[in-house]
Amino acid sequence: AFPGEVTYAVEVAIDCGYRHFDCAYLYQNESEVGAGINSKIKEGVVKREDLFVVSKLWCTFHKKSLVKTACTNSLKALNLDYLDLYLMHWPMGFKPGEKDLPLDSSGMIIPSNTNFLDTWEAMEELVVEGLVKFIGVSNFNHEQLERLLNKPNLRFKPITNQIECHPYLTQNSLIKFCQERDVSVTAYRPLGGSREGKHLMDNSVIQEIAESHGKSAAQILIRFQLQRNVIVIPKSVTPSWIQENIQVFDFVLTEEEMDKILNLNINFRLATFP
Repeated sequence: AFPGEVTYAVEVAIDCGYRHFDCAYLYQNESEVGAGINSKIKEGVVKREDLFVVSKLWCTFHKKSLVKTACTNSLKALNLDYLDLYLMHWPMGFKPGEKDLPLDSSGMIIPSNTNFLDTWEAMEELVVEGLVKFIGVSNFNHEQLERLLNKPNLRFKPITNQIECHPYLTQNSLIKFCQERDVSVTAYRPLGGSREGKHLMDNSVIQEIAESHGKSAAQILIRFQLQRNVIVIPKSVTPSWIQENIQVFDFVLTEEEMDKILNLNINFRLATFP
C-alpha cells in the first residue's frame, strides 16, 4: 500500500457502514488505520464506542513481561485508549528481539521457550487494567483451544478464534468445535487469495452461484460465511470493492448452494510458516 492508502480505505469503509476493523502489529499499518478512524471520529461520523477495533499480539512478544508493551505499542500507533479485542496472533512464541520472523541458519523460525497458557495470563491482565475489553485467539487448532479452555484459574475465556477460512479450507469441524463451546469464529482470507494458480474467485461453482444471484464472487464468499454464523473480515483498499463487500444482506444462499460451496473443500491453506 502506498502512504495514505490504508487511511483512505478506512475512511471509505466507515462511510460505507463498516464498524469492525481487524488490525495487527504485524501488518505495520496501525498508525494509518488509526488516522482513518480518528478523522471520522473528529468529523462526527462515528463515536469511538460505535467501532469494534481489534489488534493482535505478535509471536515475538509472548513472554509475559512483553505482552503489555506490545499492546500499548499498538494502542499508541492506533492513537486509541483501548482495544475492543486483542488476539494472540498464533499459539507459538518466537524468539524476542529485532526481527518479527527470527530465522535460524536453515531458514526455520526460532521459537521462544514460552507457553501460550502463560501468555494468556498476561493478556487477562490487559482486560483487568482496561486496555482491552475482550481477548481471543487466532490460528488455534482444536487441541490448543481445548488446552486454553481447560486451563485452571481461567479468568477470561477467548471470545473468538480467528482462522483462515474459505471454500477451499472450510474448517467445518473446527468451527463446530468452537461454536459448541461458545467461542465465536472469525474468518480471515474469506476470498481465498491465490497460490499455485488456485484462484477461488474464478471457481466455476462460485461463478455460477454469483451469476444466479446477480452478485459478485466476493459477495457470495462473504455471504457463505455469514450463513455459517461466522464473523467475516474481507480485506480491501479499493473503494468500489469495499462498498461491494458490505452489500451482502439483501440475498440468501439456498441450502443446496451452501452444500455446493462446502464441497469445494480441499484443505488448502494459504497462511503458513517455515
